Amino acid sequence: MSAITPEVKTQQSQPIVASELDAALQRLLLRVRLLAKRRVAWLRHLWSEEISGPPNGNALAVNHAEVDSILEGKDMPEAEVAWLAQHGLKYQKKLDEIETDMAADRSSRFAFLHQIFGLDAADSDMLQVCLALSLDPALARAYAYLQDHAGRTYTTEELVARLCGHGTCGIWSADSALFRWDLILHREVSAGEPILLACDPLIRNWLMGFSGMDPFLVETAHLGMPLPPLPGWPVAETVEWVRKIVDRRQQGRIRIRVQGVVGSGRKTLAAVISSHLGMPLLAVNADAVADDDWRRFNMHAQRQAFLDRSALAWYGESLSRRAWPAGIPGFPVQFLIVDKAQTIPAAPECVDYEINMMELGREERLDIWKRYIPDSAAWPAGGLSQLADCFRVTVGEIVGVAAKQPGNAEQAGVLIRQQARHRLGKLAQYLDCPFTLDDLVVVAHVRQGLDDFIFEARERTAFWEKPEARRLFPQGRGLMALFSGPSGTGKTMAAQVIAASLGLDLFRIDLSAVVSKYVGETSQNLERILSRAENMDVVLFFDEADALFGKRTEIKDAHDRFANTDTNYLLQAIENYQGIAILATNQKGHMDTAFTRRIRYMLEFNRPDIGQRLLIWQKIVGELAGAESLRHLESHLQTLAREMDVTGAQIKYSVLSALFMARRQCKSLDSEHLLHGLERELMKEGKAFSERERGRFYGQPR
Repeated sequence: MSAITPEVKTQQSQPIVASELDAALQRLLLRVRLLAKRRVAWLRHLWSEEISGPPNGNALAVNHAEVDSILEGKDMPEAEVAWLAQHGLKYQKKLDEIETDMAADRSSRFAFLHQIFGLDAADSDMLQVCLALSLDPALARAYAYLQDHAGRTYTTEELVARLCGHGTCGIWSADSALFRWDLILHREVSAGEPILLACDPLIRNWLMGFSGMDPFLVETAHLGMPLPPLPGWPVAETVEWVRKIVDRRQQGRIRIRVQGVVGSGRKTLAAVISSHLGMPLLAVNADAVADDDWRRFNMHAQRQAFLDRSALAWYGESLSRRAWPAGIPGFPVQFLIVDKAQTIPAAPECVDYEINMMELGREERLDIWKRYIPDSAAWPAGGLSQLADCFRVTVGEIVGVAAKQPGNAEQAGVLIRQQARHRLGKLAQYLDCPFTLDDLVVVAHVRQGLDDFIFEARERTAFWEKPEARRLFPQGRGLMALFSGPSGTGKTMAAQVIAASLGLDLFRIDLSAVVSKYVGETSQNLERILSRAENMDVVLFFDEADALFGKRTEIKDAHDRFANTDTNYLLQAIENYQGIAILATNQKGHMDTAFTRRIRYMLEFNRPDIGQRLLIWQKIVGELAGAESLRHLESHLQTLAREMDVTGAQIKYSVLSALFMARRQCKSLDSEHLLHGLERELMKEGKAFSERERGRFYGQPR
């Protein structure tokens, strides 16, 4: 787990000169040059026997002597070895000295590269020949000369084989560590020409002491910062466990699964643990790479981790569907940053360890607010305590709000809500909540139920932190209400009033995105909503809830059995939900009784009576048209309230239509406008004024 020993330099743009190379790379260059000289000596011996002499550099010219030499097999490895045994001693002695020094090297980056990627002698030969050309581009002309081809100014397998005594052609397979780890890159030059081999520039730079990010990872990875850990984070015990596993298993590989909600400090905890192990942390976004590139991308991330001795932290939803690539030895310590319900495929030869990020308690939240917003000490009394009570935020959310420097608790609450709104995506619709309890016209017992619901919602966070409460209620800690009654009676408005009173966002669940005809998909969609919303401090509103939680059917076939299984899962999921949810239905009788037993509050919203209808008419006309119009229309409103059995929503939209009629005619709002507006609403249900009603209403004086 120790850091790399060679000193890391700052990359420069000046040309590379030999004096800048460490001893290992200087020995490498000297060895390749000696191998080239030895080969040149042999080739010149062959060319001296040819009538035409040495090659003239014309790759297309083929002479008789050259053809004869090829057909007679004069340039064969055995003949070269025999000739060098007599005439190449001056090269061999120096080569032996250099190779002895290279074999004894245990501390350079070049030696470390061999160790971590398991390079054998043949791999090392190819790497050296490719690397030498990368370090000294002037060798390109020598490589062309050695290959008797002016256009082959690059490394080939055949060139490496002849220089290093591996025969006449390549002995390296695609499974070689050089190609498996992309240490050596290869590409076609042209038809009929040998494959071009080159050392990966990143590897060359790393061997020279320059540290840099792999181009594959530049847009997808970043270094994790080991910030001070929160009390209760399992840093010491995790570090101790990792060290035990690594000590017991020579090839031990560990995956630490850190699961929790976004912002709970998962990456920070991973960075802290890595820091205690003496390693930096490289966090990698798996979602930023296409499925087809996953294997190679994973390999480059593992390679970067080995080179920099940095632990990896993988995150992203795509981890659930992607297998851990086989045949790529992973870095010994890796983290998986996942959500609670996220499953990750098993990895061969990996030991998994799980860390659950615990939800912050009220006092912990209060301390973190104070730590990151010191100016909060000057906020109005109770503001900070209210934040800690109302919002079960994570440390990441607090840090995000603190960066925007809110001036008071109210501004901080708005920022919390804004930064969480995107989490439900297209599964839910954000509803504005401009109403107060005074706007809502309901009977006394419904109003009392709403008051009780709001009070419990405010007190529940502190209550459920008590160990006695948690012991007695291991399930069912969520707060749910069922609003039933005809359309237009105020169920949605009541949900908006509750959210506004609590200072929370209200999200209406889009049933078209949740309910599926395919067995199992509906419950999966609901689980996604509930798991994301549970730590958002929002109010969920399920309109037409009977579509989700309707009565189970009599089992007549396999589809009915599976449908009932789906319903059972929905009941269990909603029971385990620990947030606030409001469900509304026009058909209470269609709700499953097993579900209604789990509901804490059941409120019936009936059609308004005469007094309530009058109050609604008065509120809406007075606010939209003004007090003078309200006074002028008072007697007409009393008649409408007495004679017309309509809902609050119908009254609201009747007044809206009437106002636009009056504006179009450039008149003040009058009774005729209201009657036209009301008749338009009734026509939506296929109703209209009777002749008697029309005569009575329209015959009244304005």
